[in-house]
Amino acid sequence: MSMVEKKLAEMGLSIPEAPKPVAAYVPAVKTGEYIYTSGQIPLVNGELKFKGKVGAEMTLEQGYEAAKVCALNCLSVIKGLIGDLDKIEQVVKVVGFVNSAPGFNMQPKVVNGASELLGAVMGEKGFHARSAVGVNELPLDATVEVEMIVKVKE
Repeated sequence: MSMVEKKLAEMGLSIPEAPKPVAAYVPAVKTGEYIYTSGQIPLVNGELKFKGKVGAEMTLEQGYEAAKVCALNCLSVIKGLIGDLDKIEQVVKVVGFVNSAPGFNMQPKVVNGASELLGAVMGEKGFHARSAVGVNELPLDATVEVEMIVKVKE
């Protein structure tokens, strides 16, 4: 078990089984020492756990939790490519898309769910550049979608 997974276990969390793509793409691509994940939605065991717009059907707190699930799914697909999450040298970038009700403008607080999780389990290696974007729709009416770029040991 990697140190990342041990930290997650201490938090009562674990790396899920990698979600299957819901369209024509692969979950992640490794090129050189970088991995680019596809956008991950809050699927848990194949079921969408958070559905709807933040600021309407979903609260800010639920959006935050959805972003954490998305980050775990990103880590899951990364683990599928490299086998050991301790090979991550740096989380370079996180992009979060928030399914937002009209007038909702706290997307950064929602995407903090992903960012704070990464910082908690990876320390400085988890600190990253980030975008948090409000959108009017996401696939399957997911509450949040998160993608990551990480640098890994060759």
